Amino acid sequence: MSQIIRAMTHDGSARVLIIDSKDIVKRAMEIHKPLPTAAAALGRTLTAASLMGSLLGEETDLLTLRFKGDGPGGTILATSDFKGNVRGFIQNPNCDLPLKENGKLDVGACVGNGYLYVIRDAGGIEPYVGVSEIVSGEIAEDIAYYYATSEQIPTVCILGVLIDTDYTCKSAGGLLLQLLPFADESVIDKIEANVKKTPSISSLLTEKSLEEVLGVYLDGIEYDIFDKIDCGYQCTCSRQKTDEALISLGEKELDDLINSDKPTVLTCQFCDKVYEYTKEELKALRSQL
Repeated sequence: MSQIIRAMTHDGSARVLIIDSKDIVKRAMEIHKPLPTAAAALGRTLTAASLMGSLLGEETDLLTLRFKGDGPGGTILATSDFKGNVRGFIQNPNCDLPLKENGKLDVGACVGNGYLYVIRDAGGIEPYVGVSEIVSGEIAEDIAYYYATSEQIPTVCILGVLIDTDYTCKSAGGLLLQLLPFADESVIDKIEANVKKTPSISSLLTEKSLEEVLGVYLDGIEYDIFDKIDCGYQCTCSRQKTDEALISLGEKELDDLINSDKPTVLTCQFCDKVYEYTKEELKALRSQL
């Protein structure tokens, strides 16, 4: 399982969430089999969604991140519940680009220009939808920009996915730090200094525990850890949901499927689970209309 630690500075200047998301990213890579650049883009998005989802208020609330850019990776989507359990996909898992000059994976080019959609579904008639421009495609900067422009919350977002030479996930993690109203300027200065001097979070997590990494980012700042949450890659697809999807097609479309020579097969885009339907099962669904 992956884990999220949630903390608050002693003086109430900032709240901090940090996650070791290696198990989440590892499972996503096992399902979608993305090449390195696509894996980093998807892994960062899943990590961000998990952190943001853990800020939801109710057990039934859901949060969705959707990066709709014009890069070769296509749309990237991740959905989280209030415990940080996530699922997601990248439209083109075969996207792999040359490394940048600094030797890093070029996630920004994979994502491209476009828009980030943040959707919060709290069970009302209409979900809340926030939209902001993709400013870099590196995911973390785009999340921070979204919070600053759409929710007016000064936010530090740090995300990292380290892909090993055998195309597996060596480490992955993220940090979301949000300044609260009337934050102390001295605390802000220390946070900025710590972020600048700290190595990548993915490299830190290969050497240190999650609590130790949190201490690195909050060096010189007093804080309290108020809870730890276990989370993972969890898909909520089911036979009942695919039944409902087929019924929603209506009589004509179901008749077309029943009379077709081709088998009816539905595949979940989040976990690749396959649901097959016989002619008799389709007729049974049609009888419910």
